[in-house]
Amino acid sequence: MSLAFFRSSSCASSPTSQERPSRIHLMDELRGFAVFCMVFYHGFYTMAYLFGIPLGDVFFRFFTPAEPWFAGLFILISGISSALSRSNLLRGLKLLAVALGVTLVTALAVSQEIILFGILHFLSTCMIVFGLFQLLEKKRGAAPREFRFWPLLVCALLFLLTMKLKQHVLFIPFGPEIPIPQELYTWGVLTPLGFPGPGFSSSDYFPLLPWCFVFFAGTVVGRLAKEGKFPAFSYKSCIPFFSFLGRHALLIYVLHQPVIYALCWAGTSLAALFS
Repeated sequence: MSLAFFRSSSCASSPTSQERPSRIHLMDELRGFAVFCMVFYHGFYTMAYLFGIPLGDVFFRFFTPAEPWFAGLFILISGISSALSRSNLLRGLKLLAVALGVTLVTALAVSQEIILFGILHFLSTCMIVFGLFQLLEKKRGAAPREFRFWPLLVCALLFLLTMKLKQHVLFIPFGPEIPIPQELYTWGVLTPLGFPGPGFSSSDYFPLLPWCFVFFAGTVVGRLAKEGKFPAFSYKSCIPFFSFLGRHALLIYVLHQPVIYALCWAGTSLAALFS
């Protein structure tokens, strides 16, 4: 494979505003990097918890602290992309169908690792909500919103406030943690919102709170992209490998776990055969 697939000299010379293309390759590359990290993270999880491979457990524990960061990056990029799309409602409904398919497959194939409200369920819900909001603005004839910094600050504060819902508290930076009424965690219907009910289990769980604030922060940043105000270098491809992964993120997400499972099964079977 050519090294050009991993690094492109074209990023050395950024285009001028007159010749700047519409595609923001930096977003593809950041999304691709997040997908790359996700594949390895899920690979280590599968090695450790489905096949009992000690090395997988070591790497999984080592990379676990980084997981919220690359997941958050993926969600932020998805929000930016949604701000550039005119069909978020349709995109969200299609993605929801894929997410429900993932739930069905995991329920039938690996019921102990079923995915009930994973990142695809989360993203599809956010896209549908954002799409409905766009339709409402269109019907009202509202003028396109310009970029403002304060919504990003609000999203950041709300994310911090709700980031510890799984610990049943509201988090206030430099302040006390506020207990959340336990009754909210007894209603299973609130599980997607961020209040998992008793006995809830999902191998991939991304509740709307706090992660929706990362997505909607992305839609705010997306206004800059829509106005063509991203930095010039972001329109050039510097790492085509990550750009490729980013453009095919959904396909990779759907296929990577079966491939990882098959590789682990083949590896452990061969090891048992020759031991």
